[in-house]
Amino acid sequence: MNFKPLSNHIFLEPVEEEKTTKSGIVLPETAEKEKPIKGRVIAVGPGKLNEKGERMQMSVKVGDMVLFKKYGPDEIEIEAKKYLVGDEEDILAIIE
Repeated sequence: MNFKPLSNHIFLEPVEEEKTTKSGIVLPETAEKEKPIKGRVIAVGPGKLNEKGERMQMSVKVGDMVLFKKYGPDEIEIEAKKYLVGDEEDILAIIE
């Protein structure tokens, strides 16, 4: 399924964190209940318009791995798969 977000909206595929840390510490099941804060960008809108009517360029592109505000994006489910939809302002950083 292809998405074409409008304005400065971004579709994200949430990335679940590993259950065991790099140092071997196993995280409890309650840690999994938290909303993900990392995701892969799967669709990006064209950007919103400024006061002059000019389109502002988006900072992220499809394929970027990003950190986002925990409760910023909205969670939606399409064909039994969960996605997050938010604004560019919900993105905190691009993971390189």
